[in-house]
Amino acid sequence: MRVALYGTGRMGRAISEVCAQRGHQVVLTVNTGNAGAPPAGADVAIEFSLPDTAMANMQLCLQHRVPVVVGTTGWYDHLPKMKAMVAATKGSLLWASNFSIGVNLFFRLNRDLAVLMDPQTNYHVQVDEVHHAHKLDAPSGTAITLARDIDLATARYSGWERGRADRGTGTIPVASERIGEVPGKHSVTWRSDEDRLTITHEAFGRNGFAVGAVVAAEWLVAPGEQRVGLFTMDDVMNGRPR
Repeated sequence: MRVALYGTGRMGRAISEVCAQRGHQVVLTVNTGNAGAPPAGADVAIEFSLPDTAMANMQLCLQHRVPVVVGTTGWYDHLPKMKAMVAATKGSLLWASNFSIGVNLFFRLNRDLAVLMDPQTNYHVQVDEVHHAHKLDAPSGTAITLARDIDLATARYSGWERGRADRGTGTIPVASERIGEVPGKHSVTWRSDEDRLTITHEAFGRNGFAVGAVVAAEWLVAPGEQRVGLFTMDDVMNGRPR
């Protein structure tokens, strides 16, 4: 698999290492020095840059008919626009707020738990996330996904808000911290006056995110498959063909 890599930061370097370990070749790396370079000669692009450059990179890949895996967060307000562009170009785009296999299992656990807790009205939810001081967006895309999934799975919550809200407001409170070099820690807590139930995912490094992104790219351009459209890690985890 020939990979065009958009973004050469910590995640970009980790993805390059995983590509080499899995027998893939990075044929292009794009950063601020060569911004706008098309993914010529690539089978797939992996986008881990910054929120203000991700849209342009995605559009570039779709215009050149190169499937793209997107790990950058902070652009989700433009998701309908990208969905329309994927349809117009008959392209392939796979996005996720977090590519870690463990986190995606955590997402499923969170959804199942929210369904169970919804009728337990004496319990109230809180989402917490901690990341390294270099992370630009807050809350993280992963925390927003956790809150969104609780919203969708429950009748008594709608939307989310930053911080630690008073219980019973009807919105899901999401608190963020930026500390040192923490790779990422997310917790969902359901608390009552009597007890507390918490589920947590803690990353020990960036390698899990990088492996998941490369696995997603392998799935998107698997030989003999024609995957056209907008996909998420749920599709990869389900092995769902298109």
